[in-house]
Amino acid sequence: MKGPGGSNGLSALAIEVRGLVQGVGYRPFVHGLAARLGLCGQVENTPRGVRIHAEGRPEALESFVTALSQDPPPLARVEEVASAPAATKGISGFAIAPSAHGAPHTSVVPDAAACPDCMADVRRPGGRRFSYPFTNCTNCGPRYTIIRSIPYDRPNTSMRGFAMCPACLAEYQDPANRRFHAQPNACPDCGPRLWMEAGGGRVPGDPLEESARLLSRGGILAIKGLGGFHLAVDATNNQAVLRLRARKNREQKPLAVMARDLDALREFAAPTPKEEELLAGVERPVVLVDKMKKSRLAQAVCPGLSRVGVLLPYTPLHALLLEKVSFPLVMTSGNLAGEPICTGNREAKERLGDIADALLLHDRPIVRPCDDSVARRDGSGTRVLRRSRGYAPAPVALPFSAPAVLAVGGMDKNTVCLTRGGFAYLSQHLGDLESPRCLDAFERTIQDMKTLLCIRPEIVAYDPHPDYPSTRYAKSLSGVRLAPVWHHHAHAAACMAENRVQGAAIALCCDGAGLGPDGATWGGEVLVTDYLGFAHAARLEPLPLAGGDAAARQPWRMALSCLDLAFGTEAMDLFRRLVPGVDEKKARAVLSILPKNSLAPPASSMGRLFDAVAALCGACTENRYQAQAAMELEALAGRGGGEAYACGWQWETMGTALPLSPLVRQVVEDRLKGVSARTVSARFHAALVEGLARVCARVREATGVTQAVLAGGTFQNALLLSGLSERLSEQGFAVFAPSLVPANDGGLSLGQAVVAAARAREDFPCPG
Repeated sequence: MKGPGGSNGLSALAIEVRGLVQGVGYRPFVHGLAARLGLCGQVENTPRGVRIHAEGRPEALESFVTALSQDPPPLARVEEVASAPAATKGISGFAIAPSAHGAPHTSVVPDAAACPDCMADVRRPGGRRFSYPFTNCTNCGPRYTIIRSIPYDRPNTSMRGFAMCPACLAEYQDPANRRFHAQPNACPDCGPRLWMEAGGGRVPGDPLEESARLLSRGGILAIKGLGGFHLAVDATNNQAVLRLRARKNREQKPLAVMARDLDALREFAAPTPKEEELLAGVERPVVLVDKMKKSRLAQAVCPGLSRVGVLLPYTPLHALLLEKVSFPLVMTSGNLAGEPICTGNREAKERLGDIADALLLHDRPIVRPCDDSVARRDGSGTRVLRRSRGYAPAPVALPFSAPAVLAVGGMDKNTVCLTRGGFAYLSQHLGDLESPRCLDAFERTIQDMKTLLCIRPEIVAYDPHPDYPSTRYAKSLSGVRLAPVWHHHAHAAACMAENRVQGAAIALCCDGAGLGPDGATWGGEVLVTDYLGFAHAARLEPLPLAGGDAAARQPWRMALSCLDLAFGTEAMDLFRRLVPGVDEKKARAVLSILPKNSLAPPASSMGRLFDAVAALCGACTENRYQAQAAMELEALAGRGGGEAYACGWQWETMGTALPLSPLVRQVVEDRLKGVSARTVSARFHAALVEGLARVCARVREATGVTQAVLAGGTFQNALLLSGLSERLSEQGFAVFAPSLVPANDGGLSLGQAVVAAARAREDFPCPG
């Protein structure tokens, strides 16, 4: 490691650091570290990361290199430190040099929540930043949502229009200051400004005070935040929440709630210590926690569910507003249902003007939309359900080096992914590709990420489903190699890649729907898989989807399908008794088409099985939002318990169908006996755990594969995930589940990219 010694006994090193090392205070950290160790030289941002020339005593240089990776700033993620001997230059002092330019090969840092030091500045009366809503420093604040290009320097961000005042510039240039080289550094004299608009004009007075008054009167406020707009109302005012739902066209889907601090949050929710840790972390996602049984939270916030999505303020703006009201706030995405989140002031006035009573605006441009992330905690750690602000686009380390691949995801919960070398870069959550605006956002994000990361894809991976807009987009491209990847293979590969699994695994791939290679709808599959391909070990017995997509919207159709399968001619009578309130004419019409594959295509879907049991339990007969029935069935089960139903699943050969009739009969028998829906749900969950674990054990006996992967949106169900993880571990499996990459379709693009990259490395022919 030692460089050529100079006449004075000093050595020099040329060092390159790669990873999340721009926009996180890494250069100031290097400057301070060099000063403490008595080293001279310089540090600069480069397109590949950070480059350092350091001169000094060999032992000091050795300590310096070690500390570069072991003691970095809080937001940094060091992937590699490479050092080589260099010639000494007789430099005095240590400097931060201007950034080098060229094609970038470094990572982009996610936005980070306001740090305690900045919040203390905001709350300090008489301080320069007292009550200033755009306060930040090297250790916190906007990154991904303001950066236009790499290197991460102020001229390359949306702060370039705000020239620093002398006081801010002095902080920026002072190596001992917390704001040394903090690119968004600003104050009330030189930074972004806040105002409120209503009725087409600006509202006089303090915008935060006026916003608090509006919210206290039950009004709806559109708030421009870090990566887009929120729509906010008093979360304790049921009428205000219902009015927001009506205007936003979001009938029952649960709404997130922001509380002033943990003490205020504990008044209506019961987070565990680990959940509180996640809530207060730099990512600040929406976290799913247990609701208090008695609280002043409006019933309309999350009807029918035992958990509520909560978050803490992650910008000074949010914190200052929450301090001016005496209640928590609903904070839901600033958009109409089915559309992308608003980011621009003019756009928000046009699209949110009929929803919000007023808008709280500022003049710092948002370069790209980034919605709130959603996560939960379990015994194994964090499970990200929607990966966006705070997480995207941090790289996912891959189990092998990949060529340049673009993967375009699926239809729902879309994300896109780019790979380069040993890393995959997953975009922020883009939503469902249902509207022209969503498709525009999807295409803009692809171009944005290719430009920002300077990756020119050689291969484009996609889901073969012909009706997905992402598939049509991929097939419209020229000059690239197209790589179709089957839906459930992508689910399994995403989980395997995140966990860096090598070799083959038994993958339980459970979700609502995905196209299989046989042209059928899959969703309850047991695969033996690696990155190159898979074999179909078992599947749930297919159920007819009466009316196709209508079956996913109306769980009572799936209940009738299950009753017909298990009881035949008795189905209609049992349906009347167990699922009252459904028009009998409609039910009979549905029953009549169940034998017709063209009108009721069969699907081996775990999601639709959950729908059926939810309807039979009286939990949900109409899905007002995706997976409502499954979520309400999980809520019914509570913490689980009770004796599992005997589903009788036996595995003998590849392609085995796992029969559903025995399980359905036991559910129905218990309901007819008056057994509570809570107990039935718990026994149903336990049956799936025992049945699937038994199948995995038998497949292992036949194949010798000892790794198990749990993938697909059904594994957002905490009871099923924890139960299966525990049971499979007891059986001696190495068990892997998604963590920082969503189990749902938000992770598809990563799996597509990894499969396509693995096949390219092996020169493996892509399936048709």
